[in-house]
Amino acid sequence: MVVGAIPFGIIFGALAINAGLSVAATIAMSLFVFAGSSQFVAAGLLTQGAGIVVIILTTFVVNLRHALYSASLGPYLSRLPQRWLMPLGFWLTDETYAVVVQRYARADESPFKHWYHLGSSVLMYGNWLLCTLIGMVAGTQLQGMANWGLEFAMVVTFIGIVVPLLRNLPMLLCAVVAGSISFLLREWPNQLGLMVAALAGIAAAMVVDGASRYTRVSKSAGSAS
Repeated sequence: MVVGAIPFGIIFGALAINAGLSVAATIAMSLFVFAGSSQFVAAGLLTQGAGIVVIILTTFVVNLRHALYSASLGPYLSRLPQRWLMPLGFWLTDETYAVVVQRYARADESPFKHWYHLGSSVLMYGNWLLCTLIGMVAGTQLQGMANWGLEFAMVVTFIGIVVPLLRNLPMLLCAVVAGSISFLLREWPNQLGLMVAALAGIAAAMVVDGASRYTRVSKSAGSAS
């Protein structure tokens, strides 16, 4: 996951500097926002002269998927105090979610899985900050970095995140529906198509899962009678 994020962070640092953002603003975005896709969107909107309300709304929509991640992790973190929940919530990324949700789901009785979560979070955060700095330096020396195709590493990373989670029909259907709708709605403004696609994928998975449960219950009832 870290390897896949390296070129993504470097590209952000380079693009931000070449787009006219100051060094302080670029570093501050990685320090206090720490959300790759939202940072790219925000930097682009800033260079286009978009208003602050538009920028906040757009990045909010792009990051709504993190609410779904948090809901999924909620049952595992419900006993932790706020001093743990606040930093873990801030540091939550796609990559960290992908690895820690599998660790939490394991059947062992370890009471310290949140330390594993913290380790992943801090590593990804440090990696992102370092790569932003590298990109800022490289961006002032190398022109056209955005056209090198380095962002493909992030695509591969997301494939690596999603595919291992597709363990049954509802999960597979969720991915197919969400992917198809996000492609069809890719021209919607402010990345709204992403959230619509996510909700549609979840709804499709819930319908299929509910139907499967109903079928199993009905068969069990029929066998019992």
